Amino acid sequence: MFIQTQETPNPNSLKFITGKTVSNDGPQEFLNEQQTEIPLLKNILSINGVTGIFLSEDFISINKSQEEKWENIKHIVISHLNEYYENGNDLIINKNSTQEKPGSYGEIEKKIIKILETKIRPAVARDGGDITFKEFKNGKVTVILKGSCSGCPSSTMTLKQGVQNLLCHYIPEVKEVLAV
Repeated sequence: MFIQTQETPNPNSLKFITGKTVSNDGPQEFLNEQQTEIPLLKNILSINGVTGIFLSEDFISINKSQEEKWENIKHIVISHLNEYYENGNDLIINKNSTQEKPGSYGEIEKKIIKILETKIRPAVARDGGDITFKEFKNGKVTVILKGSCSGCPSSTMTLKQGVQNLLCHYIPEVKEVLAV
Protein backbone atom coordinates (compact mmCIF):
# COMPACT_ATOMS: atom_id res chain seq x y z
CA MET A 1 0.00 0.00 0.00
CA PHE A 2 1.28 3.47 -0.86
CA ILE A 3 0.47 6.17 1.67
CA GLN A 4 1.00 9.73 0.51
CA THR A 5 1.77 12.65 2.77
CA GLN A 6 0.83 16.21 2.11
CA GLU A 7 1.99 19.32 3.93
CA THR A 8 -0.66 21.60 5.38
CA PRO A 9 -0.54 25.32 6.15
CA ASN A 10 0.18 24.30 9.75
CA PRO A 11 3.87 23.27 9.94
CA ASN A 12 3.03 21.05 12.93
CA SER A 13 0.40 19.06 11.05
CA LEU A 14 0.84 16.56 8.24
CA LYS A 15 -1.90 14.98 6.14
CA PHE A 16 -1.68 11.23 5.42
CA ILE A 17 -3.67 10.01 2.42
CA THR A 18 -4.28 6.25 2.47
CA GLY A 19 -6.35 5.89 -0.69
CA LYS A 20 -9.03 4.15 1.41
CA THR A 21 -12.00 5.31 3.42
CA VAL A 22 -10.75 6.26 6.87
CA SER A 23 -14.00 7.10 8.70
CA ASN A 24 -17.59 6.51 7.74
CA ASP A 25 -18.81 8.24 10.91
CA GLY A 26 -17.84 11.79 10.08
CA PRO A 27 -14.77 13.70 11.21
CA GLN A 28 -13.25 12.59 14.53
CA GLU A 29 -10.44 14.07 16.58
CA PHE A 30 -8.36 12.34 19.26
CA LEU A 31 -5.97 14.31 21.43
CA ASN A 32 -4.84 11.56 23.79
CA GLU A 33 -4.80 7.77 24.15
CA GLN A 34 -7.62 7.79 26.71
CA GLN A 35 -10.09 9.05 24.11
CA THR A 36 -10.01 5.84 22.08
CA GLU A 37 -9.93 2.07 22.33
CA ILE A 38 -8.68 1.67 18.74
CA PRO A 39 -5.17 0.14 18.93
CA LEU A 40 -3.95 1.91 15.76
CA LEU A 41 -4.85 5.32 17.17
CA LYS A 42 -3.37 4.48 20.58
CA ASN A 43 -0.12 3.46 18.86
CA ILE A 44 0.08 6.68 16.85
CA LEU A 45 -0.79 8.83 19.87
CA SER A 46 1.99 7.12 21.83
CA ILE A 47 4.65 8.25 19.32
CA ASN A 48 6.91 10.81 20.95
CA GLY A 49 5.83 14.29 19.85
CA VAL A 50 2.36 13.39 18.49
CA THR A 51 -0.25 15.69 20.03
CA GLY A 52 -3.37 14.71 18.09
CA ILE A 53 -5.01 12.77 15.29
CA PHE A 54 -7.82 14.00 13.06
CA LEU A 55 -9.69 11.46 10.93
CA SER A 56 -11.81 12.52 7.99
CA GLU A 57 -13.55 10.41 5.38
CA ASP A 58 -10.45 9.95 3.24
CA PHE A 59 -7.43 11.24 5.14
CA ILE A 60 -5.72 11.40 8.51
CA SER A 61 -4.01 14.50 9.87
CA ILE A 62 -1.40 14.11 12.56
CA ASN A 63 -0.42 17.05 14.76
CA LYS A 64 2.95 17.17 16.50
CA SER A 65 4.67 19.33 19.06
CA GLN A 66 6.78 22.15 17.68
CA GLU A 67 9.97 20.68 19.17
CA GLU A 68 9.69 17.33 17.37
CA LYS A 69 10.74 16.89 13.72
CA TRP A 70 8.58 15.18 11.10
CA GLU A 71 11.47 12.93 10.10
CA ASN A 72 11.20 11.31 13.55
CA ILE A 73 7.45 10.71 13.29
CA LYS A 74 6.41 10.32 9.64
CA HIS A 75 7.90 6.88 8.91
CA ILE A 76 6.50 5.42 12.16
CA VAL A 77 2.98 6.64 11.34
CA ILE A 78 3.22 5.23 7.80
CA SER A 79 4.43 1.91 9.21
CA HIS A 80 1.48 1.70 11.62
CA LEU A 81 -0.99 2.59 8.85
CA ASN A 82 0.48 0.06 6.42
CA GLU A 83 0.37 -2.70 9.04
CA TYR A 84 -3.24 -1.83 9.91
CA TYR A 85 -4.47 -2.02 6.32
CA GLU A 86 -2.30 -5.05 5.44
CA ASN A 87 -4.02 -6.93 8.27
CA GLY A 88 -7.29 -6.69 6.33
CA ASN A 89 -8.83 -3.67 8.04
CA ASP A 90 -10.93 -1.49 5.76
CA LEU A 91 -11.87 1.46 7.97
CA ILE A 92 -10.38 3.01 11.08
CA ILE A 93 -13.72 4.39 12.29
CA ASN A 94 -16.70 2.26 11.27
CA LYS A 95 -19.76 3.19 13.24
CA ASN A 96 -22.45 3.69 10.61
CA SER A 97 -23.99 6.09 13.06
CA THR A 98 -27.39 7.54 12.44
CA GLN A 99 -26.80 10.73 14.36
CA GLU A 100 -29.51 13.24 13.72
CA LYS A 101 -28.59 16.85 13.31
CA PRO A 102 -30.36 19.11 15.74
CA GLY A 103 -33.57 20.40 14.23
CA SER A 104 -33.92 23.39 16.51
CA TYR A 105 -31.88 25.77 14.37
CA GLY A 106 -33.40 29.00 13.13
CA GLU A 107 -33.22 30.19 9.54
CA ILE A 108 -29.95 32.11 10.02
CA GLU A 109 -28.26 29.12 11.68
CA LYS A 110 -29.42 26.87 8.84
CA LYS A 111 -27.95 29.29 6.27
CA ILE A 112 -24.66 29.48 8.19
CA ILE A 113 -24.43 25.69 8.40
CA LYS A 114 -25.21 25.32 4.69
CA ILE A 115 -22.43 27.76 3.72
CA LEU A 116 -19.98 26.10 6.11
CA GLU A 117 -20.82 22.64 4.73
CA THR A 118 -20.83 23.52 1.03
CA LYS A 119 -18.33 26.34 0.57
CA ILE A 120 -15.91 26.35 3.49
CA ARG A 121 -15.57 22.82 4.87
CA PRO A 122 -14.32 21.25 1.60
CA ALA A 123 -11.55 23.88 1.36
CA VAL A 124 -10.55 23.38 4.99
CA ALA A 125 -10.50 19.59 4.47
CA ARG A 126 -8.02 19.99 1.60
CA ASP A 127 -5.64 21.47 4.16
CA GLY A 128 -6.17 18.56 6.57
CA GLY A 129 -8.66 20.14 8.93
CA ASP A 130 -12.31 20.59 9.70
CA ILE A 131 -14.65 23.40 10.71
CA THR A 132 -18.03 22.92 12.34
CA PHE A 133 -20.76 25.26 13.52
CA LYS A 134 -21.19 25.71 17.26
CA GLU A 135 -23.55 28.67 17.72
CA PHE A 136 -24.83 32.00 16.45
CA LYS A 137 -25.53 34.72 18.99
CA ASN A 138 -25.64 38.52 18.78
CA GLY A 139 -24.16 38.59 15.27
CA LYS A 140 -21.27 36.31 16.25
CA VAL A 141 -20.75 32.87 14.74
CA THR A 142 -18.73 30.47 16.85
CA VAL A 143 -17.04 27.58 15.04
CA ILE A 144 -14.87 24.66 16.11
CA LEU A 145 -11.58 24.11 14.27
CA LYS A 146 -10.06 20.61 14.26
CA GLY A 147 -7.19 18.72 12.70
CA SER A 148 -4.56 20.81 10.95
CA CYS A 149 -6.53 23.98 11.69
CA SER A 150 -6.07 23.54 15.41
CA GLY A 151 -3.06 25.61 16.38
CA CYS A 152 -2.25 26.62 12.80
CA PRO A 153 -0.53 30.01 12.56
CA SER A 154 -2.62 30.98 9.54
CA SER A 155 -5.98 29.84 10.95
CA THR A 156 -6.74 33.30 12.38
CA MET A 157 -6.21 34.89 8.96
CA THR A 158 -8.28 32.16 7.27
CA LEU A 159 -11.03 32.63 9.83
CA LYS A 160 -11.21 36.40 9.49
CA GLN A 161 -10.39 36.91 5.80
CA GLY A 162 -12.00 33.77 4.46
CA VAL A 163 -14.76 32.41 6.64
CA GLN A 164 -15.92 35.70 8.14
CA ASN A 165 -15.91 37.56 4.82
CA LEU A 166 -17.84 34.77 3.10
CA LEU A 167 -20.46 34.46 5.84
CA CYS A 168 -20.87 38.25 6.11
CA HIS A 169 -21.29 38.47 2.34
CA TYR A 170 -24.10 35.88 2.21
CA ILE A 171 -25.70 36.58 5.61
CA PRO A 172 -25.82 40.27 6.62
CA GLU A 173 -26.76 39.34 10.21
CA VAL A 174 -23.27 37.83 10.69
CA LYS A 175 -20.87 40.43 12.06
CA GLU A 176 -17.97 38.29 13.36
CA VAL A 177 -16.66 34.71 13.36
CA LEU A 178 -14.86 33.27 16.37
CA ALA A 179 -13.19 29.91 16.94
CA VAL A 180 -13.15 27.88 20.14
